[in-house]
Amino acid sequence: MKSLTDSVQVLAGVGPKRAQALQELGIQTIEDLITYYPFRYEDLAAKKPQEVADQQKVTFQGIVATAPTIVRFGRHKVRVNFRLLVENSSVMVTFFNQPWIKKQLEANQEVAIYGKWDANRQSLTGIKIITEEQGMEAVYPANKHIRQATIQQLVEAALNEYAEQVQDVIPEALIEKYRLMHRLAMIKALHFPGDEQITKQARRTAMFEEFLVFQMGLQVVKSRDRVEKGTKIDYQIQLVREFIQQLPFELTGAQKRVTNEILANLKSAWHMNRLLQGDVGSGKTVVAAIAMYATITSGHQAALMAPTEILAEQHANNLIKFFANFDVKIGLLVGGMRKKVRNELLEAVKAGEIDIVIGTHALIQDDVEFKNLGLAIIDEQHRFGVNQRQKLRQKGANPDILAMTATPIPRTLAITAYGDMDVSIIDQLPAGRKPVVTKWLKKGEWDKVLALMEHEFKKGRQAFVVAPLIEESEVMDLQNAMTLYEELKDFFGQRYAIGILHGKMDGAEKDQIMADFKAGKYAGLVSTTVIEVGVDVPNATLMVIQDADRFGLAQLHQLRGRIGRGQQQAYCLLVADPKNAVGKQRMQIMVETNNGFRIAEADLKMRGQGDLFGQQQSGVPEFKVGDPVVDLGALQTAQLEAAKIVNQPDWQSQPAFQNLAKYLNQVMQIEQGLD
Repeated sequence: MKSLTDSVQVLAGVGPKRAQALQELGIQTIEDLITYYPFRYEDLAAKKPQEVADQQKVTFQGIVATAPTIVRFGRHKVRVNFRLLVENSSVMVTFFNQPWIKKQLEANQEVAIYGKWDANRQSLTGIKIITEEQGMEAVYPANKHIRQATIQQLVEAALNEYAEQVQDVIPEALIEKYRLMHRLAMIKALHFPGDEQITKQARRTAMFEEFLVFQMGLQVVKSRDRVEKGTKIDYQIQLVREFIQQLPFELTGAQKRVTNEILANLKSAWHMNRLLQGDVGSGKTVVAAIAMYATITSGHQAALMAPTEILAEQHANNLIKFFANFDVKIGLLVGGMRKKVRNELLEAVKAGEIDIVIGTHALIQDDVEFKNLGLAIIDEQHRFGVNQRQKLRQKGANPDILAMTATPIPRTLAITAYGDMDVSIIDQLPAGRKPVVTKWLKKGEWDKVLALMEHEFKKGRQAFVVAPLIEESEVMDLQNAMTLYEELKDFFGQRYAIGILHGKMDGAEKDQIMADFKAGKYAGLVSTTVIEVGVDVPNATLMVIQDADRFGLAQLHQLRGRIGRGQQQAYCLLVADPKNAVGKQRMQIMVETNNGFRIAEADLKMRGQGDLFGQQQSGVPEFKVGDPVVDLGALQTAQLEAAKIVNQPDWQSQPAFQNLAKYLNQVMQIEQGLD
């Protein structure tokens, strides 16, 4: 019997190699494939030059006025030039590094070219030749192993074979109430856009579906927490006090307040589900250490789950320092361990010989068993879904959950996005921590950037250099980073080593380079990827962000938080020539304040004006279609409707909600009763 949970390998043309490429995009099942929505649409309808704004992407249809010529420049680089007559305008068209274009075109041929328009030069940088008349084209987040067109072909094949299995998730009453589309029609409209209004309605439907399923998950968890007993942690207060007193620093007022909130939860018989928000460097780790130590004094174990191996190792090292004078046994469980070492650790955890287990997703694998798990801490909460929190909870007798995030979230959003959790906030930095000095420089002032790098390197300090992100093209991201890397290597020569970290590297390679940088092997590190949240390099005192206006405020704030972790003064240089007022405003806010909550509020306001940068770093769960910041109203509506459904007795067995219940169980990966 066919099911949307079938592997994509049932489709013709999907062998092991292509399945691997799809898996890298998060696509394993038919459901994953048909809900792998385009992230934007390109308007391919032909326009006239006078209708198009500078630097806009556009299709021009016209006559090739001059035969294409090839010009070679640089090392192994070519450009193809020709003139295109578009109505009464003559447009110079240039294709870079696509020599085959010359063979496809000849003088007097009619052709449609899609490219980027330079109004001042009346020239078009060609991207592709349009072969048939198209209105809108779906653009997918792709990778180097699989083409856009292939994704669309596979979606079409899946919909042809599985149309009957695509059932509405949103109850019929809500489809009518909010004028939404049925699921099959919505999915088709998103992947194969025709009418713009229908595509908009389809996006609205997909967004509501995602938000409703997400809020249903939260409401189900919350309703269960109201009736379920948790693990009561009868910690020994005197031992906890002794641990706090021997710390080499005084806790801030905010840390004390939050610690008391957590300790009260641990002591209670009810289940704790708390979100700990603290700005970058506000000292969440020590609060987590106190909570873990309290748990251990009552004879329970604690677990800490981090999103990446490098962060898990960092947590382990910090906790080893915190507990240096205490009899606390710490184990680190990560993906790449030797089987023998891993098995020995698992035995020790099962026997209760390990007090604190730190790890990545490896912690929620089926073979990990605890003797007596009392507290589970999840670092960088928004990287983990409800079902992963769920799996961690199932490792013990309903252990207390403390989720931590360094990404400040405005309270209105926190209440909606984390509707199942209580929220604690550390809004104070530790004493003696010098705020990072932020400066905004124009691109023409690059010599000042190099001078400050040299100045810091001479003092034995290190620098991060983040290359600009270009949304459309990972290839261009890499070129940008490589150019910057070569430029810095040339400038610093033999004096200082420069490293590079980019998205095409695998996890092990990235971890190795970060470890080398941390060990001081490189003075500077160029990166295309946003440097991992939480990565700690105390010796890094300089953060240079190229084309900083391409990043969102939350992202810029996260990047800045990577430095200034030692005693020395740290500097963040934003290098940007913003083209609009929003970009300038963003730079000014960064220069004026280091307060993450003020920045989050500003980000919320600015993104409400349609500024969609920094979506991935907003600290809010990530969705395929909706943005909880911009679409907060829709998220709140979904919360309201989800609460109404869950509060109905025995709602899962009502015919109106059966599809929703079934889909929710798939998403949460737990059995039908949602227990």
